[in-house]
Amino acid sequence: MPAITVDNILVLPRLPRPDVTTANRPVQSVVTAHSQMEGAGFEVRRPFPSMNLRSADPFLLLDEMGPVTYEPYEAKGAPWHPHRGFETVTYMLDGTMVHHDSNGGGGVMNEGDTQWMTAGSGILHDELPAEELVIAGGRFHGFQLWVNLPKTLKMTAPRYQDLKAGDLTLVSSHDGGALLRIIAGNIGGFEGPGSTHTPIAYAHASLSPGGQLETPWPQQFTAMVYVVSGSGTVGVERRPVTAGQLVVLGRGDSLTVAADPQQETRTGDMEVLLLGGQPIREPVVQHGPFVMNSRQEIIEAIEDFQAGRMGHVPAEHLRGRRLGE
Repeated sequence: MPAITVDNILVLPRLPRPDVTTANRPVQSVVTAHSQMEGAGFEVRRPFPSMNLRSADPFLLLDEMGPVTYEPYEAKGAPWHPHRGFETVTYMLDGTMVHHDSNGGGGVMNEGDTQWMTAGSGILHDELPAEELVIAGGRFHGFQLWVNLPKTLKMTAPRYQDLKAGDLTLVSSHDGGALLRIIAGNIGGFEGPGSTHTPIAYAHASLSPGGQLETPWPQQFTAMVYVVSGSGTVGVERRPVTAGQLVVLGRGDSLTVAADPQQETRTGDMEVLLLGGQPIREPVVQHGPFVMNSRQEIIEAIEDFQAGRMGHVPAEHLRGRRLGE
């Protein structure tokens, strides 16, 4: 980590500095992520949904996987399971993850890569640490974001996007104090490579010690800042934040994040995720991996899964094997 860097940030295109007449988004609340177990038994830090932030429309969930250094044969993932009604976006900072799905999608995710899976009408998939990581152990760190789909797209056809680290749009802050990797959406006139059904903006920023990131932000979108590592402040009111905290921002045209002069982090920088999107404002009924608009639609999703209408595990994944075969 960080996922992708440049030797000279000053050669990158620069974000425009927000005009003095724009409204900087104020801090509404700060939520500290809680820890829980997921999948086959790996720990995640989850800022939402939580007791302090039940809804983050149009997002459903944000999980931080790690950072953790696994011993040999200690790494675990999420074996085959179904989804319907939303999209999953997985972004890797350290380590390697392998994805397969019943729609023929999948691949190997390395540092800086993003996989974007649209579950839509229904899909089966698995997400597992790479065999080499399981056997030898090593560092693992990534994020999974669940993006809701509106009622009109709940049953859209499943699809898979494999975005490599080099595909991300790299820009610097107007003064060169921060590097921004845009995964999806338009930030300051720069477009990320992710193709989204629900309009969102999603980026990873590295702020040098004492650096500041001021950027325009789509007025119609929500806005949140998740601190991956390091410490600093958010907003013109300079609300102090540290690793594992999510800042929910109010309405406005721009946002501001500043890094403290001293950073005790692996990269030497303050690392944050920026995320927001167009609220869907529809009923949300969730049952495990299914997210629909009504209880009846959840019942139908369970029945479709049990009847095999969300696909089948490919034959080559049905046979157990020893690692290393």
